[in-house]
Amino acid sequence: MGRLFRKKDKRIKEVKIKKPHKERFPRLKAFYAGSLAHRVLVLFLLSMADMLIIESLARHSLIAGIVFMCTHPLVFLFNSCIIFVTYAVGLLIRRQVFWISVITFIWLLLGVANGIILLNRMTPLTVADFSVMNDGLTLVTNYLSKGLIALIIGAVVAVLAIFVVLFIKGPRLEKFGFKKTLAVVLCILLAFGGIYQLSIRTGVVGTYFVNLAYAYRDYGVPYSFMSSWLNKGIDKPSGCSEESIKDLFDKGELSEDGTYKREKKEIADRPNILFLQLESFMDPTAVEGFEYSQDPIPNFRRLMKKYSSGLYVAPAVGAGTANTEFENITGISVKFFGPGEYPYKEILQEETCESMAYDLRDAGYSAHVIHNHRGSFYGRNTAFKNLGFDTFTSLEYMNNALMTPKNWAKDSILTEQIMEALKSTKNKDYIYTISVQGHGKYPTEQIITDPDVVVTKAPTKEDKWQFEYYVNQMYEMDKFVKNLTDTLARFDEDCILVMYGDHIPALNITEENLKNGRTLFNTEYIIWDNFGLEKKDGTLKAYETAAEIQKRIGMKEGLITTYQQDHHKDKNYKKGLEALAYDILYGEKYIYGEKNPFKPTKLKMGIKDIKIDKIVEIGGKYYIKGKNFTEYSKISLDDEVLETTYLGPTLLELKEKVDKNAIERMKVSQVEKYNEVLSTTE
Repeated sequence: MGRLFRKKDKRIKEVKIKKPHKERFPRLKAFYAGSLAHRVLVLFLLSMADMLIIESLARHSLIAGIVFMCTHPLVFLFNSCIIFVTYAVGLLIRRQVFWISVITFIWLLLGVANGIILLNRMTPLTVADFSVMNDGLTLVTNYLSKGLIALIIGAVVAVLAIFVVLFIKGPRLEKFGFKKTLAVVLCILLAFGGIYQLSIRTGVVGTYFVNLAYAYRDYGVPYSFMSSWLNKGIDKPSGCSEESIKDLFDKGELSEDGTYKREKKEIADRPNILFLQLESFMDPTAVEGFEYSQDPIPNFRRLMKKYSSGLYVAPAVGAGTANTEFENITGISVKFFGPGEYPYKEILQEETCESMAYDLRDAGYSAHVIHNHRGSFYGRNTAFKNLGFDTFTSLEYMNNALMTPKNWAKDSILTEQIMEALKSTKNKDYIYTISVQGHGKYPTEQIITDPDVVVTKAPTKEDKWQFEYYVNQMYEMDKFVKNLTDTLARFDEDCILVMYGDHIPALNITEENLKNGRTLFNTEYIIWDNFGLEKKDGTLKAYETAAEIQKRIGMKEGLITTYQQDHHKDKNYKKGLEALAYDILYGEKYIYGEKNPFKPTKLKMGIKDIKIDKIVEIGGKYYIKGKNFTEYSKISLDDEVLETTYLGPTLLELKEKVDKNAIERMKVSQVEKYNEVLSTTE
């Protein structure tokens, strides 16, 4: 009997008792415990928290963020409403926790990115920065350490992994109530539309940003950033018509049909016209609280006393070199465009625009650009075609460039490049040179052990090292200015040279610590010449510089130049200039007879021709002999860039094996640092 009970009765089935299910994400599911009104309230409070974090990051201080919230409550609430709207849309989906997490990450990422950018420059983050993101990524090692870059990449990967898990296993809303929720979301959107209009009309926030940095400071990061996204190009002026555009000019300034016609003509006895845009160049002694062992810019200061000079009004602060170029070359103010917009990366990638280059080419000039940095940066290799230039010599076409400790090319190489451009043609030349040596980021520790200029007084130790690095770059750039002007003084052709800083450096500079009533938009300029122009000092704006230079030498070439010279004192001068800019770039081109007269040029990269003389085989290796090779010259075959060793300006070595039958198809390409091909030999 006992033995019988010890045996297992095969007819009786074992029943497994299941363990209680452990609910995933219990705290997240608590979000759904309340009503729809509860979730709306939680989202608005979260929006306010996001706003406080974003503004604190922009000001690099939590206390400063709280002060902003308390002193600008309406602006703070308005920006919180912008964030709240992005959350509210997520109420219409079941995976609301996932949506909230993603939106929170995006807003906080915006705040972090803006905070980092403001550590390295004075202009905040805008949507336009995403159009130059590729350019920015190529410079990231100039600003961030490799360890920090790795940390950022690791953090992004971790966050993305969390999002994947949250999407797959995160909570879903079962009882949805879609119609009721939709009605609430629509009410939120309608309410926000009313709040937006009320905020604009009552002046809580503005729509015109005179100073981008100040707009972000006063109107909040979310609103200002969204404005830079939604407000692009030049808005059509009210009442803009064919008649209103033509009425901007007097009789005799246009053709008989009331339009502007280009005229080809040779102008005798006119000088070569040179522009030299100096990166981040300004007078360091104009900043309060600093003293130096010697004058950082003695040669520039000496030239200012002898030649026409004064304060220069740039369109940018601490960054935005390309926009200073645009204003000087076209005569059009970038303030007509959206906040922080770069015309180089937008409209000038597709459309041509009247410019100093086009106008002077009609007068028999050749037009050149020289820049000791990457040729594709800011999309310049395309933009300059649409601005009428004949040649563009970038760093990839220069040999023996010396580099700064922060890996920017020194400006001393530019004198040789400018003289080569002047000597490359028999006619007169218009040369626009863009320097890069003074570029940030400026180190907060000592990296120049034996400086020419020592900072003997500074507010903090970090300021001392940053300014000491900066002023020593200015000192070297100042020596380059002397070498260039001495060289041009010996040149046997008349030349006029305009030199100015493109913007102030991204240093700890505020209007409060600038001397003599200067603003953050002020640098210095000099109009140098070798044929005895009268000295005439005054303030000069970037977008009016080209017209002023033509006026000084008795020229009036081009539509914009004509308008600026003849109508500068008109009551509605700026409105008229904006209307012209709209008509030229975005409108019907009434002023040209509704047809764009400007065609893209066949821009030649580099002044010197890069040539292959012959291909030689030695010991199973192939060598290309030729002319004008640089460190950026690479052997290419059927559009594929091959591994190449630069042996000198006349010799390249092929490091790869190729079929003998392919030898005759080999070419030489100029390849920039990040593998974009700028040009290839025939």
